Parts: sequence; C-alpha cells; structure tokens
Amino acid sequence: MGRSVALTPASAPIKRRYLSMEHPYWPLFNLRLRSALVEIRLATDDDLTDLASLAARGVHDSATMPFLHAWTDEPSPLIERGLFQWAWGHRATWRDDAWKFNGAVVVDGVVVGVQDIWADDFARVREVKTGSWLGREHHERGIGTAMREAVLTLAFEGLGARAALSGGFPDNAASLGVSRKLGYEETGRRTVTRRGEAAEVLDLRLTRASWLEHHHEPVSLVGLEECRKFFVGDAIA
Repeated sequence: MGRSVALTPASAPIKRRYLSMEHPYWPLFNLRLRSALVEIRLATDDDLTDLASLAARGVHDSATMPFLHAWTDEPSPLIERGLFQWAWGHRATWRDDAWKFNGAVVVDGVVVGVQDIWADDFARVREVKTGSWLGREHHERGIGTAMREAVLTLAFEGLGARAALSGGFPDNAASLGVSRKLGYEETGRRTVTRRGEAAEVLDLRLTRASWLEHHHEPVSLVGLEECRKFFVGDAIA
C-alpha cells in the first residue's frame, strides 16, 4: 500500500543559506526529490554543463534509438548546445497549465542523467508524463527505477495526480522493465517514425490506485510547498 511522504520545508537549516539567497524568485530551483539513492533537482546551468558532457560521452548503444526524437544522433558540439536550448526553453515557457520539469539526477554528488516530468492543464486533468535518460556509464545500477519513483512520488503524493503516462519501443527493455516493475499497464500500441523507418511504440499508464498498491522506497519532497503554485496554480492539490 502507499505510504506517507515527508514534505520538508525549503527553509530547513541544511539548505537555508542556499535557498534563501540563491533563488528567491524562482523557487523551482529549491525543489529537491531525495531518496536513499538519488537526488533530483531542476537542472541549473552548471548541471547542464555536466549533462552536456555526459551526453556527448554516450547515452545508449549507437545501434539502437530509444527516443522518439533522435537527439543523441547529433554530433558534438550540437548535442551539447541542444541540451542547453532544450532546458532553457522549458524554463522560459513554464506556466502552471503547461510545464516540464527537467530534473538533473544526482548520485553521490555526481550528475548521472535526466528525469523529466511534464503536464498540460494538470490542475484539471491530473495526469503527468515522464521521460528520462542516463549516461551509459551509469546504466545497470538501479538508478532508473529510483529516479522514476522519485518523480512519481512528486506526482501522486505531492501533487495529487490521478495517472502517469509513459511509453517505449519494444526493444527498450530497460525502460519497459522499470515501468512494469512500478505497476504500469499497456494501454495500446502505435506506429511512429524512428530514424526514418516505421517503428512500434507501447503506450503505458500507471493509475493512482496501482501506485498505492505497490511498495515504494521513501522519497522526501524538499521545498515543494514554496513552489506548488508553479504546478497547480490556485488549485488545491
């Protein structure tokens, strides 16, 4: 069954100096999702520098393509520059009825990948979508499950989501394995273009009821109350 989650004020002493002095006008930068293995935070420009270098070193086997948009096929330095533009664009266009949180995933102080969560008209629809990637050197360490659990905790327990949507190509066993482990169910299949050829995508859905039925590792949501309106506007989560 589900469990309660700690909502730690952003004014907690361990982060007080950083939070009160660094980002008084954009509290999303103060949000932290923390589990025993990972910390996720809105990617700063310093994080983006680390992520750009990580992406350039490789995200997946070049013989495969796990993404709908084949951004990892770009050569350097376009892949690095594109990552900055991607994150800056989402910051600049953030609205409480259309947002995308680009989370830098940190393990033992090292930025290892990205965990995204986004929604349109969340206050009424109460559905989120997620996407992610890890630097290839950080695969097969259990990080993928931990980072998805962290943003799903934000969605279901922090913001009151009713469902989370995901998907993947049938040959992306790692991503689909995480989804199935967390209780997602297949809702359909569709055909898309991947690297210029037709490819099948599995659509997946995780309901609130299914989330609550499964055991999850504890995740603390630090600083959520200060930025809640960025996600739901004036609605009550």
